[in-house]
Amino acid sequence: MAAHGADKFSVLLPTYNERDNLPLVVWLLARTFQESGNNFEIIIIDDGSPDGTEEIAKQLEKIYGSDKIVMREIISVPFSSGTAYIHGMKHATGNFIVIMDADLSHHVSLYFIKQKEGNFDIVSGTRYKGNGGVHGWDLKRKLISRGANFLTQVLLRPGASDLTGSFRLYRKEVLQKLMEKCVSKGYVFQMEMIVRARQLGYTIGEVPISFVDRVYGESKLGGNEIVSFLKGLLTLFATT
Repeated sequence: MAAHGADKFSVLLPTYNERDNLPLVVWLLARTFQESGNNFEIIIIDDGSPDGTEEIAKQLEKIYGSDKIVMREIISVPFSSGTAYIHGMKHATGNFIVIMDADLSHHVSLYFIKQKEGNFDIVSGTRYKGNGGVHGWDLKRKLISRGANFLTQVLLRPGASDLTGSFRLYRKEVLQKLMEKCVSKGYVFQMEMIVRARQLGYTIGEVPISFVDRVYGESKLGGNEIVSFLKGLLTLFATT
């Protein structure tokens, strides 16, 4: 691991139809890192968005500089955050990796403060601990989320309170090792990463987060993702 002060954070940001969100989330990230004095880069992995997300990303690259904004396109069918992260890792130059969505559902928190406190291998956001929570969801989505998390806790006993969240910080070498072990590519990808981390003995810190529903656009969670999650859960239960 690099010494304090020499740390660099690579943010992997998968996008699909996020032209409205992207400028704001990049500005929030850049401000957070600049105010903290931490070196960073934001790697935007666009999945062929038809709404012009790629053009917005290229404009942001000109504004912030190509050393801070890196645009990489990937075409995957169907869209998969797991595939996007694997692709983005190939271009990451930081010793810490931050993975998150571009939909502004998560506050841009200083996860590296938590990492320094406990020297954790992974810092994960949790909606189910401390003052964490969910805002803007209807009862159906809340029930699905709570039900999914309850099932994972009962069946897998992962040692973390929120397995389906998509806002995490990893040591780069830890994320690389987990990706080698991980077989999921869809919605269940985030869950499997934590389960594999527990298996390999990596340390996990948690930061309570308030999950706020999307500002622009529509959620990509649908019936197919729910079925995929249940299949993945049963597979992990049978194989771990």
